[in-house]
Amino acid sequence: MGLSKFFLNTGEALRPVLTKIIPMKLLSKMKAGIINNATDKLSADSIEKYEAGRYKCGANIIGNIKGDNGLGQSARIMCRLLDENKEPHVIRDFFVPPGGSRSNDTYDDRLTEELPFDVNIIHVNASEFMVAYLSLGKEVWDYRYNIGYWAWELETFPEEWLPAFKLVDEVWTPSDFVTNTLKKYTDKPVITVPHCVAPETDIVKFDRKHFNLPEDKFLFLVMYNSGSVMERKNPLAAIKAFKEAFCKDEQMKEKYKDVGLVIKISEAELSAEDEKIIGSVIEDCNNIYYMCGHMGRCEVNTLLADVDVYVSLHRSEGFGLVMAESMYVGTPVIATDWSGNTEFMNSDTACMVGYDMIELDKDYEPFKKGNVWADAHVDEAADYMRRLYEDKDFYERIAGNGQKYAREHLAYKRSADIVSERLRKIHEKAD
Repeated sequence: MGLSKFFLNTGEALRPVLTKIIPMKLLSKMKAGIINNATDKLSADSIEKYEAGRYKCGANIIGNIKGDNGLGQSARIMCRLLDENKEPHVIRDFFVPPGGSRSNDTYDDRLTEELPFDVNIIHVNASEFMVAYLSLGKEVWDYRYNIGYWAWELETFPEEWLPAFKLVDEVWTPSDFVTNTLKKYTDKPVITVPHCVAPETDIVKFDRKHFNLPEDKFLFLVMYNSGSVMERKNPLAAIKAFKEAFCKDEQMKEKYKDVGLVIKISEAELSAEDEKIIGSVIEDCNNIYYMCGHMGRCEVNTLLADVDVYVSLHRSEGFGLVMAESMYVGTPVIATDWSGNTEFMNSDTACMVGYDMIELDKDYEPFKKGNVWADAHVDEAADYMRRLYEDKDFYERIAGNGQKYAREHLAYKRSADIVSERLRKIHEKAD
Protein backbone atom coordinates (compact mmCIF):
# COMPACT_ATOMS: atom_id res chain seq x y z
CA MET A 1 0.00 0.00 0.00
CA GLY A 2 2.97 2.33 0.62
CA LEU A 3 4.07 2.09 -3.03
CA SER A 4 0.55 2.79 -4.24
CA LYS A 5 0.31 5.83 -1.98
CA PHE A 6 3.66 7.11 -3.24
CA PHE A 7 2.64 6.65 -6.88
CA LEU A 8 -0.69 8.39 -6.39
CA ASN A 9 0.74 11.35 -4.52
CA THR A 10 3.68 11.75 -6.90
CA GLY A 11 1.45 11.35 -9.92
CA GLU A 12 -0.94 14.01 -8.71
CA ALA A 13 1.93 16.40 -7.94
CA LEU A 14 3.23 15.98 -11.50
CA ARG A 15 -0.23 16.10 -13.05
CA PRO A 16 0.24 19.46 -14.88
CA VAL A 17 3.23 17.94 -16.71
CA LEU A 18 1.79 14.46 -17.19
CA THR A 19 -1.42 15.73 -18.77
CA LYS A 20 0.60 17.41 -21.50
CA ILE A 21 2.31 14.18 -22.56
CA ILE A 22 -0.21 11.47 -21.58
CA PRO A 23 -3.93 11.62 -22.46
CA MET A 24 -6.16 12.27 -19.44
CA LYS A 25 -8.20 9.13 -20.13
CA LEU A 26 -5.05 6.98 -20.00
CA LEU A 27 -3.91 8.63 -16.76
CA SER A 28 -7.32 7.97 -15.24
CA LYS A 29 -7.14 4.30 -16.25
CA MET A 30 -3.65 3.96 -14.74
CA LYS A 31 -4.84 5.45 -11.46
CA ALA A 32 -7.99 3.33 -11.51
CA GLY A 33 -5.88 0.20 -11.85
CA ILE A 34 -3.86 1.05 -8.75
CA ILE A 35 -6.97 1.91 -6.78
CA ASN A 36 -8.76 -1.29 -7.79
CA ASN A 37 -5.76 -3.46 -6.90
CA ALA A 38 -5.52 -1.85 -3.48
CA THR A 39 -9.26 -2.08 -2.94
CA ASP A 40 -9.30 -5.78 -3.77
CA LYS A 41 -6.87 -6.36 -0.92
CA LEU A 42 -8.93 -4.40 1.57
CA SER A 43 -11.18 -6.51 3.77
CA ALA A 44 -14.06 -5.05 5.72
CA ASP A 45 -12.29 -5.63 9.05
CA SER A 46 -9.06 -3.90 8.00
CA ILE A 47 -10.43 -0.72 9.56
CA GLU A 48 -10.86 -0.79 13.33
CA LYS A 49 -14.54 -0.46 14.16
CA TYR A 50 -16.03 2.68 15.69
CA GLU A 51 -15.24 2.88 19.39
CA ALA A 52 -17.36 5.33 21.38
CA GLY A 53 -15.40 7.39 23.88
CA ARG A 54 -12.03 7.02 22.19
CA TYR A 55 -12.45 10.46 20.61
CA LYS A 56 -14.58 13.45 21.56
CA CYS A 57 -18.12 13.63 20.19
CA GLY A 58 -18.19 15.80 17.11
CA ALA A 59 -17.31 15.79 13.42
CA ASN A 60 -14.14 16.03 11.36
CA ILE A 61 -15.04 17.51 7.97
CA ILE A 62 -12.53 16.32 5.38
CA GLY A 63 -12.72 17.59 1.81
CA ASN A 64 -11.54 19.98 -0.87
CA ILE A 65 -12.34 23.01 1.26
CA LYS A 66 -10.32 25.43 -0.88
CA GLY A 67 -11.57 24.02 -4.19
CA ASP A 68 -13.43 26.26 -6.61
CA ASN A 69 -15.39 23.37 -8.12
CA GLY A 70 -18.59 21.65 -7.05
CA LEU A 71 -16.83 19.28 -4.66
CA GLY A 72 -15.30 22.24 -2.87
CA GLN A 73 -18.65 23.98 -2.70
CA SER A 74 -20.23 20.82 -1.30
CA ALA A 75 -17.63 20.54 1.47
CA ARG A 76 -18.04 24.19 2.43
CA ILE A 77 -21.81 23.75 2.58
CA MET A 78 -21.26 21.01 5.17
CA CYS A 79 -19.13 23.42 7.21
CA ARG A 80 -22.00 25.91 7.15
CA LEU A 81 -24.48 23.23 8.21
CA LEU A 82 -22.48 22.32 11.30
CA ASP A 83 -21.94 26.00 12.09
CA GLU A 84 -25.69 26.59 11.83
CA ASN A 85 -26.50 24.37 14.83
CA LYS A 86 -23.16 24.92 16.57
CA GLU A 87 -22.13 21.29 16.27
CA PRO A 88 -18.52 20.76 17.43
CA HIS A 89 -16.31 20.16 14.41
CA VAL A 90 -12.98 20.81 12.74
CA ILE A 91 -12.16 21.32 9.07
CA ARG A 92 -9.36 19.56 7.22
CA ASP A 93 -8.53 20.47 3.64
CA PHE A 94 -7.88 17.44 1.45
CA PHE A 95 -7.60 17.57 -2.31
CA VAL A 96 -8.11 14.68 -4.74
CA PRO A 97 -7.42 15.65 -8.38
CA PRO A 98 -8.44 15.95 -11.12
CA GLY A 99 -9.92 19.19 -10.06
CA GLY A 100 -8.36 22.52 -10.59
CA SER A 101 -8.06 25.90 -9.04
CA ARG A 102 -8.06 26.10 -5.25
CA SER A 103 -8.39 29.75 -4.37
CA ASN A 104 -11.34 29.76 -1.96
CA ASP A 105 -10.20 31.20 1.36
CA THR A 106 -13.52 31.14 3.25
CA TYR A 107 -12.25 28.76 5.93
CA ASP A 108 -8.50 29.37 5.76
CA ASP A 109 -8.31 30.55 9.36
CA ARG A 110 -10.02 27.37 10.59
CA LEU A 111 -8.13 24.70 8.65
CA THR A 112 -6.29 22.13 10.73
CA GLU A 113 -4.52 18.79 10.40
CA GLU A 114 -5.86 17.68 13.78
CA LEU A 115 -8.84 15.30 13.86
CA PRO A 116 -10.04 15.24 17.48
CA PHE A 117 -13.62 14.01 16.92
CA ASP A 118 -15.23 10.60 16.57
CA VAL A 119 -17.16 11.08 13.30
CA ASN A 120 -15.52 11.69 9.93
CA ILE A 121 -17.61 13.37 7.21
CA ILE A 122 -15.50 12.79 4.11
CA HIS A 123 -16.41 14.80 1.01
CA VAL A 124 -14.74 12.57 -1.55
CA ASN A 125 -16.83 10.74 -4.14
CA ALA A 126 -16.84 6.95 -4.33
CA SER A 127 -14.65 7.03 -7.44
CA GLU A 128 -11.82 8.62 -5.45
CA PHE A 129 -12.48 7.22 -1.99
CA MET A 130 -9.62 4.73 -2.15
CA VAL A 131 -7.28 7.60 -3.04
CA ALA A 132 -8.40 9.35 0.12
CA TYR A 133 -7.85 6.19 2.16
CA LEU A 134 -4.38 5.62 0.73
CA SER A 135 -3.35 9.26 1.04
CA LEU A 136 -4.76 10.09 4.47
CA GLY A 137 -3.83 6.77 6.02
CA LYS A 138 -5.67 4.03 7.87
CA GLU A 139 -5.29 5.82 11.20
CA VAL A 140 -7.74 8.51 10.07
CA TRP A 141 -10.41 5.82 9.66
CA ASP A 142 -9.65 3.64 12.68
CA TYR A 143 -12.06 3.74 15.65
CA ARG A 144 -14.15 6.50 14.04
CA TYR A 145 -17.60 6.46 12.47
CA ASN A 146 -16.87 7.16 8.80
CA ILE A 147 -19.42 8.90 6.57
CA GLY A 148 -18.85 9.37 2.86
CA TYR A 149 -20.67 12.30 1.26
CA TRP A 150 -21.15 11.07 -2.29
CA ALA A 151 -22.77 12.44 -5.41
CA TRP A 152 -23.61 10.39 -8.49
CA GLU A 153 -25.67 11.09 -11.58
CA LEU A 154 -27.28 7.86 -12.82
CA GLU A 155 -29.69 5.22 -11.56
CA THR A 156 -26.99 2.56 -11.82
CA PHE A 157 -23.71 2.62 -9.88
CA PRO A 158 -20.35 1.55 -11.37
CA GLU A 159 -19.40 -1.94 -10.26
CA GLU A 160 -15.75 -0.97 -9.84
CA TRP A 161 -16.73 1.56 -7.16
CA LEU A 162 -18.65 -0.89 -4.98
CA PRO A 163 -15.60 -1.68 -2.78
CA ALA A 164 -15.74 1.93 -1.55
CA PHE A 165 -18.68 0.87 0.61
CA LYS A 166 -16.16 -1.12 2.69
CA LEU A 167 -14.58 2.16 3.77
CA VAL A 168 -17.72 3.77 5.21
CA ASP A 169 -20.22 3.15 7.98
CA GLU A 170 -22.84 5.14 6.11
CA VAL A 171 -23.26 7.45 3.13
CA TRP A 172 -24.82 10.91 2.85
CA THR A 173 -25.97 12.30 -0.49
CA PRO A 174 -27.31 15.64 -1.79
CA SER A 175 -30.59 14.26 -3.18
CA ASP A 176 -33.10 11.43 -2.97
CA PHE A 177 -32.18 10.66 -6.58
CA VAL A 178 -28.66 9.69 -5.46
CA THR A 179 -29.89 8.06 -2.25
CA ASN A 180 -32.32 5.79 -4.10
CA THR A 181 -29.56 4.66 -6.45
CA LEU A 182 -27.05 3.87 -3.71
CA LYS A 183 -29.59 1.99 -1.60
CA LYS A 184 -29.73 -0.63 -4.35
CA TYR A 185 -26.10 -1.52 -3.64
CA THR A 186 -25.68 -1.50 0.14
CA ASP A 187 -27.41 -2.36 3.39
CA LYS A 188 -25.59 0.45 5.17
CA PRO A 189 -27.52 3.64 5.97
CA VAL A 190 -27.82 6.10 3.08
CA ILE A 191 -29.15 9.50 4.16
CA THR A 192 -30.18 12.49 2.04
CA VAL A 193 -28.64 15.75 3.26
CA PRO A 194 -29.64 18.26 0.56
CA HIS A 195 -27.30 20.97 -0.58
CA CYS A 196 -28.22 24.44 0.59
CA VAL A 197 -27.83 27.72 -1.20
CA ALA A 198 -26.64 31.11 -0.09
CA PRO A 199 -23.77 33.09 -1.57
CA GLU A 200 -20.54 32.39 0.31
CA THR A 201 -19.42 35.91 -0.48
CA ASP A 202 -21.37 39.06 -1.22
CA ILE A 203 -22.47 39.40 -4.80
CA VAL A 204 -20.47 42.35 -6.06
CA LYS A 205 -22.37 43.75 -9.02
CA PHE A 206 -19.61 44.03 -11.59
CA ASP A 207 -20.97 45.43 -14.78
CA ARG A 208 -20.76 43.04 -17.69
CA LYS A 209 -17.61 44.72 -18.92
CA HIS A 210 -15.81 42.86 -16.13
CA PHE A 211 -16.60 39.64 -18.03
CA ASN A 212 -16.12 41.20 -21.49
CA LEU A 213 -19.82 40.69 -22.15
CA PRO A 214 -22.18 43.13 -23.89
CA GLU A 215 -24.30 45.19 -21.53
CA ASP A 216 -27.13 45.74 -24.01
CA LYS A 217 -28.07 42.13 -24.81
CA PHE A 218 -30.46 39.60 -23.29
CA LEU A 219 -28.00 36.88 -22.27
CA PHE A 220 -28.45 33.16 -21.73
CA LEU A 221 -25.71 31.31 -19.85
CA VAL A 222 -24.44 27.74 -20.05
CA MET A 223 -21.70 26.85 -17.57
CA TYR A 224 -19.91 23.62 -16.74
CA ASN A 225 -16.59 22.10 -15.65
CA SER A 226 -14.69 20.02 -18.20
CA GLY A 227 -14.00 17.47 -15.50
CA SER A 228 -17.76 16.83 -15.25
CA VAL A 229 -17.93 15.20 -18.73
CA MET A 230 -19.25 17.32 -21.58
CA GLU A 231 -21.62 14.61 -22.83
CA ARG A 232 -23.40 14.62 -19.47
CA LYS A 233 -23.56 18.40 -19.13
CA ASN A 234 -24.70 18.55 -22.76
CA PRO A 235 -23.85 22.16 -23.71
CA LEU A 236 -24.23 21.30 -27.39
CA ALA A 237 -27.98 20.87 -26.90
CA ALA A 238 -28.21 24.34 -25.36
CA ILE A 239 -26.26 25.81 -28.27
CA LYS A 240 -28.53 24.01 -30.73
CA ALA A 241 -31.63 25.30 -28.91
CA PHE A 242 -30.27 28.86 -28.96
CA LYS A 243 -29.59 28.66 -32.68
CA GLU A 244 -33.06 27.22 -33.27
CA ALA A 245 -34.62 30.05 -31.29
CA PHE A 246 -32.64 33.01 -32.59
CA CYS A 247 -30.09 32.18 -35.31
CA LYS A 248 -31.63 29.88 -37.93
CA ASP A 249 -31.09 32.36 -40.74
CA GLU A 250 -29.91 35.89 -41.42
CA GLN A 251 -33.40 37.30 -40.98
CA MET A 252 -33.67 35.80 -37.48
CA LYS A 253 -30.16 36.96 -36.59
CA GLU A 254 -31.16 40.51 -37.46
CA LYS A 255 -34.48 40.30 -35.60
CA TYR A 256 -32.84 38.94 -32.45
CA LYS A 257 -29.56 40.84 -32.63
CA ASP A 258 -29.99 41.94 -29.01
CA VAL A 259 -29.90 38.33 -27.75
CA GLY A 260 -26.75 36.39 -26.86
CA LEU A 261 -25.52 33.10 -25.43
CA VAL A 262 -22.58 32.80 -23.04
CA ILE A 263 -20.64 29.52 -22.82
CA LYS A 264 -18.48 29.40 -19.67
CA ILE A 265 -16.16 26.40 -19.25
CA SER A 266 -14.14 25.89 -16.09
CA GLU A 267 -10.97 23.79 -16.11
CA ALA A 268 -10.97 23.86 -19.91
CA GLU A 269 -7.37 22.64 -19.83
CA LEU A 270 -8.69 19.21 -18.78
CA SER A 271 -10.15 18.70 -22.24
CA ALA A 272 -8.78 20.41 -25.32
CA GLU A 273 -11.30 18.32 -27.24
CA ASP A 274 -14.17 20.12 -25.47
CA GLU A 275 -12.83 23.48 -26.59
CA LYS A 276 -12.39 22.24 -30.14
CA ILE A 277 -15.94 20.90 -30.35
CA ILE A 278 -17.50 24.00 -28.78
CA GLY A 279 -15.49 26.25 -31.08
CA SER A 280 -16.62 24.41 -34.19
CA VAL A 281 -20.34 24.77 -33.40
CA ILE A 282 -20.31 28.45 -32.41
CA GLU A 283 -18.06 29.87 -35.11
CA ASP A 284 -21.00 30.84 -37.34
CA CYS A 285 -22.72 32.94 -34.63
CA ASN A 286 -21.24 36.26 -33.57
CA ASN A 287 -23.66 36.52 -30.65
CA ILE A 288 -22.29 33.47 -28.82
CA TYR A 289 -19.59 34.37 -26.31
CA TYR A 290 -17.04 31.83 -25.11
CA MET A 291 -15.42 32.18 -21.68
CA CYS A 292 -12.89 29.92 -20.00
CA GLY A 293 -10.52 30.16 -17.07
CA HIS A 294 -10.83 30.42 -13.34
CA MET A 295 -13.44 32.47 -11.50
CA GLY A 296 -13.69 32.94 -7.77
CA ARG A 297 -17.02 32.40 -6.00
CA CYS A 298 -17.74 36.12 -5.93
CA GLU A 299 -17.37 36.31 -9.72
CA VAL A 300 -19.48 33.19 -10.27
CA ASN A 301 -22.26 34.53 -8.05
CA THR A 302 -22.11 37.84 -9.91
CA LEU A 303 -22.17 36.21 -13.34
CA LEU A 304 -25.23 34.13 -12.41
CA ALA A 305 -27.00 37.29 -11.30
CA ASP A 306 -25.88 39.40 -14.26
CA VAL A 307 -27.12 37.15 -17.05
CA ASP A 308 -30.82 36.93 -17.88
CA VAL A 309 -31.36 33.15 -18.02
CA TYR A 310 -29.38 30.07 -16.97
CA VAL A 311 -29.69 26.98 -19.21
CA SER A 312 -28.92 23.37 -18.24
CA LEU A 313 -29.99 20.74 -20.75
CA HIS A 314 -28.04 18.17 -18.75
CA ARG A 315 -28.46 14.48 -19.32
CA SER A 316 -28.18 13.81 -15.60
CA GLU A 317 -27.45 15.64 -12.33
CA GLY A 318 -26.91 14.38 -8.81
CA PHE A 319 -28.25 17.69 -7.50
CA GLY A 320 -27.64 20.66 -9.81
CA LEU A 321 -26.05 23.25 -7.55
CA VAL A 322 -25.58 25.97 -10.19
CA MET A 323 -29.27 25.75 -11.09
CA ALA A 324 -30.19 26.21 -7.43
CA GLU A 325 -27.78 29.12 -7.09
CA SER A 326 -29.24 30.78 -10.18
CA MET A 327 -32.74 30.51 -8.75
CA TYR A 328 -31.51 31.95 -5.46
CA VAL A 329 -30.22 35.12 -7.13
CA GLY A 330 -33.40 35.53 -9.19
CA THR A 331 -32.22 34.25 -12.56
CA PRO A 332 -34.76 32.01 -14.36
CA VAL A 333 -33.59 28.51 -15.24
CA ILE A 334 -34.33 26.32 -18.26
CA ALA A 335 -33.54 22.73 -17.29
CA THR A 336 -34.02 19.09 -18.20
CA ASP A 337 -36.91 17.67 -16.17
CA TRP A 338 -34.97 14.66 -14.89
CA SER A 339 -32.65 13.60 -12.05
CA GLY A 340 -31.62 15.45 -8.89
CA ASN A 341 -32.66 18.96 -9.92
CA THR A 342 -36.35 17.97 -10.00
CA GLU A 343 -36.31 17.86 -6.20
CA PHE A 344 -36.07 21.66 -6.00
CA MET A 345 -37.62 22.83 -9.26
CA ASN A 346 -40.90 22.29 -11.10
CA SER A 347 -42.99 23.97 -13.80
CA ASP A 348 -43.95 26.79 -11.42
CA THR A 349 -40.38 27.67 -10.48
CA ALA A 350 -38.44 26.93 -13.68
CA CYS A 351 -38.83 26.08 -17.36
CA MET A 352 -38.77 22.28 -17.27
CA VAL A 353 -37.83 20.64 -20.56
CA GLY A 354 -39.13 17.22 -21.58
CA TYR A 355 -36.78 14.44 -22.60
CA ASP A 356 -36.36 10.92 -23.94
CA MET A 357 -34.37 8.33 -22.00
CA ILE A 358 -31.54 7.10 -24.21
CA GLU A 359 -28.89 4.42 -23.89
CA LEU A 360 -25.23 5.41 -24.00
CA ASP A 361 -23.74 4.12 -27.24
CA LYS A 362 -20.21 4.07 -25.81
CA ASP A 363 -18.30 4.79 -22.62
CA TYR A 364 -18.04 8.39 -21.44
CA GLU A 365 -15.98 7.69 -18.34
CA PRO A 366 -17.17 7.14 -15.70
CA PHE A 367 -20.51 6.59 -17.49
CA LYS A 368 -20.69 3.25 -19.25
CA LYS A 369 -22.09 2.02 -22.54
CA GLY A 370 -25.55 0.64 -21.87
CA ASN A 371 -26.34 3.06 -19.02
CA VAL A 372 -29.29 5.37 -19.65
CA TRP A 373 -29.78 9.08 -19.19
CA ALA A 374 -32.06 11.86 -20.43
CA ASP A 375 -31.87 13.57 -23.81
CA ALA A 376 -33.63 16.93 -23.57
CA HIS A 377 -36.06 18.08 -26.27
CA VAL A 378 -34.16 20.86 -28.02
CA ASP A 379 -37.23 22.33 -29.72
CA GLU A 380 -38.99 22.72 -26.37
CA ALA A 381 -35.93 24.43 -24.88
CA ALA A 382 -35.86 26.80 -27.87
CA ASP A 383 -39.51 27.69 -27.28
CA TYR A 384 -38.74 28.51 -23.64
CA MET A 385 -35.82 30.68 -24.70
CA ARG A 386 -38.01 32.74 -27.01
CA ARG A 387 -40.81 33.00 -24.45
CA LEU A 388 -38.52 34.21 -21.67
CA TYR A 389 -37.12 36.80 -24.05
CA GLU A 390 -40.46 37.98 -25.45
CA ASP A 391 -42.90 37.56 -22.54
CA LYS A 392 -41.93 39.85 -19.66
CA ASP A 393 -44.77 38.67 -17.40
CA PHE A 394 -43.75 35.02 -17.85
CA TYR A 395 -40.12 35.92 -17.22
CA GLU A 396 -40.89 37.74 -14.00
CA ARG A 397 -43.18 34.97 -12.76
CA ILE A 398 -40.59 32.23 -13.25
CA ALA A 399 -37.81 34.40 -11.80
CA GLY A 400 -39.86 35.37 -8.75
CA ASN A 401 -41.23 31.90 -8.05
CA GLY A 402 -37.82 30.30 -8.44
CA GLN A 403 -36.13 32.76 -6.13
CA LYS A 404 -38.87 32.48 -3.51
CA TYR A 405 -38.70 28.68 -3.53
CA ALA A 406 -34.90 28.55 -3.35
CA ARG A 407 -34.72 30.98 -0.44
CA GLU A 408 -37.47 29.21 1.50
CA HIS A 409 -36.69 25.55 0.80
CA LEU A 410 -32.94 25.48 0.26
CA ALA A 411 -32.11 27.35 3.45
CA TYR A 412 -29.41 26.01 5.74
CA LYS A 413 -31.59 25.31 8.78
CA ARG A 414 -33.44 22.39 7.19
CA SER A 415 -30.33 20.40 6.27
CA ALA A 416 -28.52 21.48 9.43
CA ASP A 417 -31.27 19.85 11.46
CA ILE A 418 -30.93 16.63 9.43
CA VAL A 419 -27.20 16.55 10.17
CA SER A 420 -27.65 17.28 13.87
CA GLU A 421 -30.31 14.60 14.25
CA ARG A 422 -28.18 12.04 12.45
CA LEU A 423 -25.13 12.79 14.61
CA ARG A 424 -27.30 12.50 17.71
CA LYS A 425 -28.55 9.07 16.63
CA ILE A 426 -25.02 7.86 15.87
CA HIS A 427 -23.89 8.84 19.35
CA GLU A 428 -27.01 7.43 21.01
CA LYS A 429 -26.52 4.11 19.26
CA ALA A 430 -22.89 4.01 20.39
CA ASP A 431 -23.92 4.59 24.00
